[in-house]
Amino acid sequence: MTDDHQTLALLLFSGFVAVTLAITTWVSRKRRGSAEEFYAGGRLFSPMENGFAIAGDYMSAASFLGVTGLIALFGYDGLLYVVGFLVAWLVVLFLVAELVRNCGRFTLADVVAARMRERPVRIAAGTSSVTVSVLYLVAQMVGAGSLVALLLGGTSEAARAWTVIGVGALMVIYVSLGGMRATTWIQIVKAVLLLGGTIALTVLVLMRFHGDLDRLLLTAAERSGHGQAFLAPGLKYGGDWTARFDFISLGLALVLGTAGLPHILSRFYTVPTARAARRSVVWAVGLIGGFYLMTIVLGFGAAAIVGPDAVRGSNAAGNTAVPLLALDLGGGAGSTGGTVLFAIVAAVAFATILAVVAGITLASSASVAHDLYASLRRRRGKPRGEVAVARVAAVGVGVVAIALGLLARDLNVAFLVGLAFAVAASANLPALLYSLFWSRFTTRGAVWAVYGGLVPSLVLVVLSPVVSGSPDSLFPSVDFQYFPLQNPGLVSIPLGFLAGWLGTVTSAEVPDEARHAETEVRSLTGAGAA
Repeated sequence: MTDDHQTLALLLFSGFVAVTLAITTWVSRKRRGSAEEFYAGGRLFSPMENGFAIAGDYMSAASFLGVTGLIALFGYDGLLYVVGFLVAWLVVLFLVAELVRNCGRFTLADVVAARMRERPVRIAAGTSSVTVSVLYLVAQMVGAGSLVALLLGGTSEAARAWTVIGVGALMVIYVSLGGMRATTWIQIVKAVLLLGGTIALTVLVLMRFHGDLDRLLLTAAERSGHGQAFLAPGLKYGGDWTARFDFISLGLALVLGTAGLPHILSRFYTVPTARAARRSVVWAVGLIGGFYLMTIVLGFGAAAIVGPDAVRGSNAAGNTAVPLLALDLGGGAGSTGGTVLFAIVAAVAFATILAVVAGITLASSASVAHDLYASLRRRRGKPRGEVAVARVAAVGVGVVAIALGLLARDLNVAFLVGLAFAVAASANLPALLYSLFWSRFTTRGAVWAVYGGLVPSLVLVVLSPVVSGSPDSLFPSVDFQYFPLQNPGLVSIPLGFLAGWLGTVTSAEVPDEARHAETEVRSLTGAGAA
């Protein structure tokens, strides 16, 4: 890449950082210091604003770069990722959004602990939420380091390390100074930038083929080297039954995991009513759906215009498909148009990472302060005390994410994201759904549901081919691979639901029918909601 590409990309990214830091500074001067302000932005955001923020939270660099690259390399099988990411929002819309807004205040544990003994449930749910958040953060950190090598030409390990440290420092500043209000506006700005850039690239791809989608697909198939097989299932996941089960496992994790992601659930508390929460999800589904439809065009456009061989030659995982496509659409290497488009893609990708890590850091620091810290003190702390702990927790989470991001810099980013979804679906979702819909659910059931999904999902990953037993493993020189699938969701998600049921039916605790009735009325009507 030329110096012009790097300079312009850095200037655009620096401009985004300057704008977001200005937003954070402005918000920090206006904040009241209350827990509601820090965790939920005062619950003052409109459905449209929150919908854009949710979209900004969800549309990560993995989607912008990774999904497009998978489509460019594997055609139809890469397209299946889009289906999983988008269908997940139907679960959120119909089962979670409105009920969570009515039952909780700031975190997932608020909902689960509404009719249970608070201390054990909050410790379990808080531990799971922090685990999911850290896994998601590490993925973003690894992506940030990779982007330096892929987009800005910084191939040295020192450049990647300083990028991870810089992103971590910025996310701590955003969260500790500005809280939810600053984080929300950063996500809104990022969503607008990402959608604008994606729309521009999509229009240019369609113009290149004169709006003829058939011609686009046929050209992509021709250049792929696989012919019509590029447009049919099986290129990536049809090799054997292990690959097919692996895809089912990943699909389950993606579809069910979104409803258990802490940073997504926390967004429902930033609007004044449950109706506003539901409308927020409708806005988010529209924006996210449009974005993923455009990634399909960009993926097949990269295959047709750049070619899978060139994409794979630049990066084996396909993460450079979008910047290479932008370079070609703008006029090629050395052209002014190519330089500008390439720089815009690089800046948008970095902006995407910054916005996503800010939201995740806020959710994890809220779990540490509101759930773990308050529970371990055996009595609820004062809101201002909790906010102070949350700010310190943001620094701690940032340090942990930076350290793990440096250690895991060679891990596959898509694997880390898939693992975060699998843990969320295995540990958080069973406890959440049982709490909302099962009148007999008990404290033991809630704790067993969380740990019964959390522990198996992590253990199965350690025993999977991702960690050992193959040349692409984290530790290729050793072999303790006993679980054949790369994603544990197919096994760990049912185990989470089974553990919750088993813990409930074996518990001597008598279910509190009155508190369940109160929770049910509150979840459906909003009566008494915070």
